Amino acid sequence: MPANKPKFKISYNCPVVLTYAAVCLVLVAVNALTGGWLNKYVMVCYGHPSLLDPMTYVRCITYFFGHSGWEHYASNMLLMLLVGPVVEEKYGSGNLAFMILVTGIATGIINCIFFDTGVIGASGIVFMMIILSAFTNVKKGEIPLSLLLVAAIYLGREIVSAFTPDTVSQFGHIMGGLFGLFWGIYYYKTKFSRQY
Repeated sequence: MPANKPKFKISYNCPVVLTYAAVCLVLVAVNALTGGWLNKYVMVCYGHPSLLDPMTYVRCITYFFGHSGWEHYASNMLLMLLVGPVVEEKYGSGNLAFMILVTGIATGIINCIFFDTGVIGASGIVFMMIILSAFTNVKKGEIPLSLLLVAAIYLGREIVSAFTPDTVSQFGHIMGGLFGLFWGIYYYKTKFSRQY
């Protein structure tokens, strides 16, 4: 009797990360189909906006789902799909969704208040996940050297880049990294409340 061949099936192994990537992909496609209209009017979180414009509040949420184009989307999602599944497995889908929303909205609000530039894309969320992934090896009473190196190299690079004029918002990256540090420390102190 021949041995049963193993059956393989595709699993939706990290629902938050995969759903987030899918939503972002749809929005990039819609933006391309509308000739950039979607990004200009809905997806970019502008600095110092009018508080009377209802879209100001909408953009504080939508910006981290939008991307400037396919290349921007691909570079963010490649990193997210590499580190995201590990982070989602470690912290849980509900907790990760909560962290993404709080980090994204807080970064958008701070950008509106303190900066003149617009911000768009999942870069801050990706960098939050990179820092969180470094926390997966933290044990009680021990801080892995890899975590310290990731935090120092990443945040140091972004702080230096912030003083170099270009079209990239290092602020979003820095905020994502800082929120990643915050969530990692918070998780290991409290293990998060079950309500999330």
